[in-house]
Amino acid sequence: MSDKPRLMLIDGSGYIFRAYHALPPLTRSDGMPVGAVMGYCNMLLKLSDQLHADYRAVIFDAGRHTFRNDMYDQYKANRSEPPEDLVPQFALVREATDAMNVPRIESAGFEADDLIACYAKKAAAQGMEVIIVSSDKDLMQLITDDIYLWDPMKNKALREEAVMEKFGVTPDKVIEVQAMIGDSVDNIPGIPGIGPKTAAQLIDEFGTLEELLKRAEEVPQKKRRESLIEFADQARLSYELVKLKDDCDLPLPLEALARKEAEAEPLLKFLAENQFKSLIARMEEKFGQKAPSVQVASAPPAASSGDAHAQPVMDAPALPFDPANYTLVQDAATLKQWIAEATEAGIIAIDTETTGLDATQAQLVGISLCIEPGKACYVPLGHVGEGEAVQTANHAAEQADMFAEPVQKPALVAGQIDKAEALALLKPLLENPAVLKVFQNAKYDMHMLAGAGAVIAPADDTMLMSYVTAGGLRGHGMDELSEVLLGHKPIAFKELVGTGKSAKSFAEITPEEARIYASEDADVTRRLYDVLKPQLLQNKATKVYQWIERPLIPVIEEMERNGIKVSPEKLREMSNKFAQAMQHDEQAIYALAGREFAIGSPKQLGEILFDELALAKGKKSSKSGQYTTDAQTLETLAAEGHAIAQKVLDWRQLAKLKSTYTDALQKQIHPLTGRVHTSYSMTGAATGRLSSSDPNLQNIPIRSEEGRRIREAFIAEKGCKLISADYSQIELRLLAEIADMPVLKDAFREGRDIHAATASQMFGVPLEEVDGELRRKAKTINFGIIYGISAHGLSTRLGIGRAEAADYIATYFEQYPGIQKYMERTKEFAREHGYVETLYGRRVHVKDINAKNPNLRAFSERAAINAPLQGTAADIIKRAMVEVSAALHREFPEAKLLLQVHDELIIETPEAGAEAVARLVEKVMTGAAHLSVPLLVEAGIGDHWGAIH
Repeated sequence: MSDKPRLMLIDGSGYIFRAYHALPPLTRSDGMPVGAVMGYCNMLLKLSDQLHADYRAVIFDAGRHTFRNDMYDQYKANRSEPPEDLVPQFALVREATDAMNVPRIESAGFEADDLIACYAKKAAAQGMEVIIVSSDKDLMQLITDDIYLWDPMKNKALREEAVMEKFGVTPDKVIEVQAMIGDSVDNIPGIPGIGPKTAAQLIDEFGTLEELLKRAEEVPQKKRRESLIEFADQARLSYELVKLKDDCDLPLPLEALARKEAEAEPLLKFLAENQFKSLIARMEEKFGQKAPSVQVASAPPAASSGDAHAQPVMDAPALPFDPANYTLVQDAATLKQWIAEATEAGIIAIDTETTGLDATQAQLVGISLCIEPGKACYVPLGHVGEGEAVQTANHAAEQADMFAEPVQKPALVAGQIDKAEALALLKPLLENPAVLKVFQNAKYDMHMLAGAGAVIAPADDTMLMSYVTAGGLRGHGMDELSEVLLGHKPIAFKELVGTGKSAKSFAEITPEEARIYASEDADVTRRLYDVLKPQLLQNKATKVYQWIERPLIPVIEEMERNGIKVSPEKLREMSNKFAQAMQHDEQAIYALAGREFAIGSPKQLGEILFDELALAKGKKSSKSGQYTTDAQTLETLAAEGHAIAQKVLDWRQLAKLKSTYTDALQKQIHPLTGRVHTSYSMTGAATGRLSSSDPNLQNIPIRSEEGRRIREAFIAEKGCKLISADYSQIELRLLAEIADMPVLKDAFREGRDIHAATASQMFGVPLEEVDGELRRKAKTINFGIIYGISAHGLSTRLGIGRAEAADYIATYFEQYPGIQKYMERTKEFAREHGYVETLYGRRVHVKDINAKNPNLRAFSERAAINAPLQGTAADIIKRAMVEVSAALHREFPEAKLLLQVHDELIIETPEAGAEAVARLVEKVMTGAAHLSVPLLVEAGIGDHWGAIH
C-alpha cells in the first residue's frame, strides 16, 4: 500500500441505483421502502473496514439539470424517471451518510461525476492517492497512477488494464472513444456506425478525435469516412458532453474530508428508525450500548391488511422449494400423465422458455408445468448444441409465418419430445374450459404457445393480479413478487446462461441444466396465484381484474401479433426530405448568421446569437459559462421576430424526427411480415394506461406538420383501409363527471364547443364573440388544469406574464368552483388512504403524498388529482378494446384491431366494409361506459394513418 495519504470518493448516486437493482426489496412496518438504503449502509460500513482512507466523502447528484443540459437540451432526455419505490430512499441515503459521520457533497448544476473529477484532480495534485468507489465507465477517464476505481459489488480495483479491456485505449483516450460511440442512455449522439472497437482503432491511428476529424478524408472505408465528415460537429459536441469538468470550485475544502468515525447515538438512532435489525446488532456490539427505542408508525390503510407490499412475506406456503421434486419430461407418455393430472386438478401453472424476449422473433425452447405448489416439471422441446441457436429473422427470405418454426433447424440434443407432437398433446388442455391456466405475464406465453393453435381459456395472470392490488407500490415481475410475497429468491437467469459475450441462448443450455430453473418458474407462479387471488377480494380489485385486465390479455396478444404495415419507401422518402429540409435550413441559418458554424453546438450557437448578432442579452449558465440556447430561449427570440431563432427550432425538430422516427422505424419493420409489431406493457403505468415499446408508437408527434406526416408511413394492406376511432376530450368529460360540474356537463350534453364555452364563462364574453385567441387560451387552461399546471407553466405555454397566468387560473377556479373542491377532496382522500380510485375502483397508490419533502409531496398531489381522470379514461379505453375486439370477431372477422394510442384505436379492414366497421366501432366505444356526460367517438377512414387526422 502507498505511503501517500488516501482520499476515498464514493459515488453515492451511482451506488444507490446498483443497490436497488441488486438487492431484494425491503419495507419498514410503515410501508416505507428501505432495501436500497440498507444495501448502502452495509456498503459504507464494509468500505470503512476494508479500505483504509485518511479522507473520505460521498458525492451525490444534486438534480437532473446540469450545465450539460444548457449545452445540449436533449442530454439525458430519454432517461426514465427512477422507480417509484426508490425515490423516497434518496433522502434516507443522505440521512444514513450523516449518521455515519461521512461528509456528503453535492452542487447544483453539476453531476456527481464532475465533483468526483474535481476532488480527484485536486487531491492528486497535492500528493494524495485517490480511490473512487464506483464502476461507472464515465469515471474511467480519471484513472492515472494515483487515481483508480474500486467496484464495491465485486470488491475489485479497476486500473488501466480494466480501461484497456473496456475501451481498447488508455484512460487518457477514453473521452475520444466515448465521443465517437455516443451513449444511448445519456442521449449522447456520437457518430452513427462507429462502435467501440472501430473508435479505438481510429484513435490509436490518429491520436485524438480532433486530429481524426481534421484528417477524415484519409480514412479508407467509405461509409466510415462519410460519417466522420457528416457528423464531425456532433462528435465535438459529444466530446464536450462526456468530458468531466475537473476545475470547479470545491463545495468543501479537502481538509474538511478528514476521516471521522461514526458516533454511537446518531447511528443507532437511524438504524432503529429504519428497523435494520442485523445492523443494529452489529453496531450495538461495536459501541457497547443498546439502540434507542424508536416508535415507527404502522402502515397507512393502503398498505395494511390487504396490501402485499407492506408485509415482505404474506400467506406464503410453508412447503419448501425442493428441486428434487422437479421432473424432466422427455417422452410423450410422461407428458400425457401430467396432462391427465392437471385435468383432474382443474388448475395448472404454465411458463415458457424461449430464445429471447421479443415474442415476434423468439423461438419456443421448452414448457414448464406446475399442478400444485412444490410439484413441477419441465418439458424440453428445442434445446440444441452449444453455438447452434437459430434466429428466426435470419431466414426471412424462406419463411412466411413469423410464429412458425424456422426453415433451417439446428440439430436438437437427445431426450426431447417433438415440438409439434407436444403442442398437439397440450392443445386440449389449453382449451379445456374446466382447467384454469395460470401464467405470469400471460400475454407473452400466449404468443409462444401460438404454435398449438389453441384458444387458451380460461387464464389467470399473477402479474396483473399484483398490478391491480398494488399498482404504484412495487414492480410486478416474477422475481420481485417471489421475494416479497413468498420469501423466496428464484434462480437468476444470468446464473444459468452467463453474461456478456460468453452468455448462451437458453436453447444452448442442456435440458437437465434447464430443469430446475424452468420448473421453479412454474412453481413460483402457482404459489403466487394462491397468495394473490384472495388479495383481489381484500383490496376490492376483483372488478378491475375480472372486467378490464383479464379479458384484455388475448386482445393485446392478438394486436401485437397483427402489427401494422409500414412503408419503408415512405420512411426513406421522408428521411431524404427531412435531410434536404435540414440542409435548406442550414443555408438559411448561415446566411442569417453571416457565417457557417455548428448548429448542433449550443456553445457556437450562443456565441452567434448573443455575441455576434447581439439579438438580446443572453443568459449564461453559471457553471459552464456558456449561453443558454434551449427551446424556451429560442422560442422567446422567435416570438420577438428573430428569424434565425425560428430556423434553428425548425432545424432541431427535423433532426429529431429524422433520427428518432423515419430512420429508426425502418430498422424496426419485421423482416417476415413487413409490419411493425409493438409490445404493449400492461403494468407499466400506475394509472392503468398501456405503454408501447420496441417501437414506441404512442409518442409519434402530431403537433407539427412534419410530425403528422410520419403517420403517413403507416399504411393499410392492399385492398384494405385503416380506421381511426378516437374518444373526443375524454378527460375533460370525466372531469365534468367526477367533479360534478353542471356547467360543463350541460355544455357536453348540448354538443357545444367546450373550449369556446369555457372562454365565454371565464372571460365574460358572449359565446358567439369568442375568437380564436380566447379559445386557444381556454383550451390550454382546460387541459392544463387536469395536469395541475402552475402559473409558471401556464405563462410559458401562453407566452404571457406569470401574474397574468395566475389571474387566469384564479378566474378559472372562480367560474368552476367544483374543480377546486374536487382537487382538495382528492388530495385529502389520498393523504388519508395512500391511494385514489378511478370510477371503476382501480386503486392508484400515491406513496409520497405525505412526504416531508415539499417537491415530492407537490408532485404526488398533482398525480393524485390527475390519476382518477387518466385512470378512468384508461379503464374505459381498455373496456372498449375488449368489446370492439369481440364485436369485430362476431360481425366482421376479417377486420383487425391493430393499435391503441392513448384514447385512439386503429383498425384495419377490407375496403368494401370499411364504413360499416367504422360505424360499429363508434357504437361500441360510445357504449363502453355509461356516464351522465355523453362520450363522443370520432372515427375516420383512410389509406394511411396520416390521412385520417
